Order: sequence, then structure tokens, then C-alpha cells
Amino acid sequence: MRLDDFDYELPQELIAQTPAAERGASRLLHLDGVSGAISERAFRDIVELVVPGDVMVFNDTRVIKARLSGQKASGGKVEVLVERVLAGDQALAQVRASHAPREGAELVLADAVRVTVLERRGGFYTLRFANCSDVYALLERYGSVPLPPYIAHAPDMFDETRYQTVYAREPGAVAAPTAGLHFDEALLDVLKRRGVAVTHVTLHVGAGTFQPVRVTDISEHRMHSEWYHVPQATVDAVAAARAQGGRVLAVGTTSLRALETAGAGGTLRAGRGDTNLFIVPGFVFRVVDRLLTNFHLPKSTLLMLVSAFAGIDNIRSAYRHAVEQRYRFFSYGDAMLIERAS
Repeated sequence: MRLDDFDYELPQELIAQTPAAERGASRLLHLDGVSGAISERAFRDIVELVVPGDVMVFNDTRVIKARLSGQKASGGKVEVLVERVLAGDQALAQVRASHAPREGAELVLADAVRVTVLERRGGFYTLRFANCSDVYALLERYGSVPLPPYIAHAPDMFDETRYQTVYAREPGAVAAPTAGLHFDEALLDVLKRRGVAVTHVTLHVGAGTFQPVRVTDISEHRMHSEWYHVPQATVDAVAAARAQGGRVLAVGTTSLRALETAGAGGTLRAGRGDTNLFIVPGFVFRVVDRLLTNFHLPKSTLLMLVSAFAGIDNIRSAYRHAVEQRYRFFSYGDAMLIERAS
């Protein structure tokens, strides 16, 4: 397939720059991947679209304050975006500068943090933070929330709260699992009282999620690697739902990728490690029946994923409808509930 097969026109003003005033106050577009039928809902109607015995799988990753600004020893400005914490004093990161830093170069970040460039790995650098035993704590003190590049304002205290799910607990993501941003504690309680099982996976969303696809033939694209964990409790919850005739609803593409990675052998198994699973039309889904997700960028791997899940023509129709009806797009935007195509 060609990259242009996953393009669409999006007016700039439909890119949400701030979230809805309250969690759960967004719109919800419901797409049936079998019939192609579309219906419009309020997001809180999600409680009417699940039944006792269903299981909802959330990604409990926590966004870290991964962005740091500073300068090289030469005085040139740099911006560091931590991709992954490797050890107590080391991290893998993107480094933006007028000239790429060399191995052994020193950086000073936030006027306080001294960093040494250890090596380059493709588009990333291994950095060592001086006098540091906990990179996460250092980032919390000196870093800023890594808002997506299409959000124009600098992160503030409001973003620190709203660009984080209410159930986030495992630090490591540099982008939020945005489908989960719509849920507050009250809505989660309603779902549980309704008899819906709520369980978790972890997938630390990497900065590569915003990298454009640079090939025309999508079969040549290689996904960035992200760390995931599917615990045994989640495997058991999915098995229990199946036994009751319930459906598996992945909250977000990251939850779906973790589940489908762990179920690639035909049976969902607990496990952890790195995944670079690239889901495109023709992919055989083994675990997930329904997907809750936001609207995705043109020509992105996430748009390819939802096209695989619902069918290309159905997604084209749904996105055209969303644009016409002025839905809000991307991380702080509205949501879709998709029933998998047969």
C-alpha cells in the first residue's frame, strides 16, 4: 500500500490546542467496522455501549517531564527529549542542536544539569547525567511536559494535570495514551458498577509516535521500539470476559498494540519486552474486538492501524464525517469507538 492511501484534508483550526473543560466532556463518534454505520454520541455515553462481562484494557503508563533545554559547552542552544531511561544516571534521548553533538561532548541543561554524550544510536543519543542516581526525579524537577509538536502553546500547570490519565502509575512515556485522557474517576466507577472489568497494560509511548512516515511504500517503514508489559491479571481478565461472551475493548492504540503483541502466537500470554509491531490493513487481530481512540494525523502509522481495524473505506468515511461535523482532532480532541471489521 502507498502512503498517500492514508491522507486526508484537515483544517488547521480542528486541531485541539486544549482539552475539553472537563474529562468526559468530549464528543464520541461510534463506528461499526462491519456495516460502516456511524452514530454520534457524548463521550460519557460509553457506559451505554458496554455490557456486563466486557473488559476494558487501559494503558497505565505515566508521562514523564521529558523535555529539557540548555546549551553545549560551546554556547550553542540544545533541546533534549528523553526517550527512555536506561539506568540510574543514563537515558536515551533525541538532541536538537544546530550541529549534532559529538561523543564526549558536554551539555548543561536547565542551567543546572550537566550531561555527557556517551554515544549516538541512529537518531538517538545515550546521555549520562552527572551526580544523578534517579533520572526520573531529575526530570520531574527540571523538565517540562513534552506536548506534541502540533500543540502550539508552552506547557503549563494545567497541561501537567490534563496531559496525564487519572490512572497513570508507571513512569516512562514521553507522550500520553490519549484515549485515556477522557476518563475521570467517577466514570471509571460507573463502568465498574455496571459489571465491566477494568484492567491494565503498560506501554511506554515513545517520541517516535510523532515521527512522520518517510517512505512511499509503507511496507518499507520500520516502527520505533517501545517497552510494554502485559501482566497475568490482564490475561486472566481477558480470558474471563471471553468465557462470559464478553468483548475486549482496548482503550487506545497503545493498549491494542501491547495486547496484540502479547497475543501474536495465537494465545494471549503475560510478558514484557520491546515491541515494534506495525499494524496495517491485512493484519489479523487475535485479541481486541473494540477500540477506543482519538483521531489521528494524516499519513501516520496510527491512521494505518485504525484503517486495519475498521477497514480503509470506513475510516475514510468516518474521518470525512468528523471533519464536516467539526470534531476536534489529535491528543486533546474528541474520541472514536470502533467495532472491529469482520
